[in-house]
Amino acid sequence: MSIYDEPKIDCHNHLLDPVNFPYNPAAWYHPVANEQGSAAQLTDLFDAYGARYATIVGPNSGYDVDNRCLLDAIAGSNGRFKGVAVVANDISPAELEQLRAAGIVGTTMQAALLGVDHFRGAEKLLQQLAELDMFVDVQVQGDQLVEMAPMLEPSGVRVLIDHCGRPDPDAGLDQPGFRRLLELGGTGRYFVKISGLVKCSAQRFPWSDSWPYVHALLEAFTPDRCMWGSDWPFLKAPERIDYGTILTLTEQLIPDADDRRRVLWETPARLFGFE
Repeated sequence: MSIYDEPKIDCHNHLLDPVNFPYNPAAWYHPVANEQGSAAQLTDLFDAYGARYATIVGPNSGYDVDNRCLLDAIAGSNGRFKGVAVVANDISPAELEQLRAAGIVGTTMQAALLGVDHFRGAEKLLQQLAELDMFVDVQVQGDQLVEMAPMLEPSGVRVLIDHCGRPDPDAGLDQPGFRRLLELGGTGRYFVKISGLVKCSAQRFPWSDSWPYVHALLEAFTPDRCMWGSDWPFLKAPERIDYGTILTLTEQLIPDADDRRRVLWETPARLFGFE
């Protein structure tokens, strides 16, 4: 059985549908036509490639803290989609509970875009997420995790790290941010997405300079705390990327079928509550 036929949960993708959900004027970037994707297009893509479920990540691009597009897709998916929302640090407990009831499993902390300092006032949010058994989905780059990890620690919240931690491709496995990520792999609270390899590479596809980071993460976290995401529709990509080639590369990087089943299916199904 090839990876195209294996059951999959895509744990990192975005919806950008300005026709039905106009962009927020305050959003930092308004994706152009080839970067956009509706819920219908995402569903068709999944049907073509055998992705049965998805955890959709609300983008700072286009919508910022406006989650209507994401919530509408979840509501119409018959349980196929769950989501990670972009929220303000001071969101109320009632609003967060409403999001949870609507299929939101966590909220984002986009430090790679907004900086670590943007989240220094988020202690209450992190505590609320922990109490609701939700996740915080953290995107860092370079060595930001060294500064970010102590902010995440007191609440005990479970943490998802996007895109392999976005290490500097030229700095090696021993760079402080990536070394800290590997150390956190044994805590049981941290999980990592094998995704966004173009963001961890100074090369063109197949981004082979990112492969040592993937292998190190699989060893440190084990497939029981790793999950896969496509990053569709590939915002700000420096080259053309296709869903099929992402899958083929993932099969190459995780050649053992049992490990692949855990990363693609069992781990996210367990963590996000998919059947």
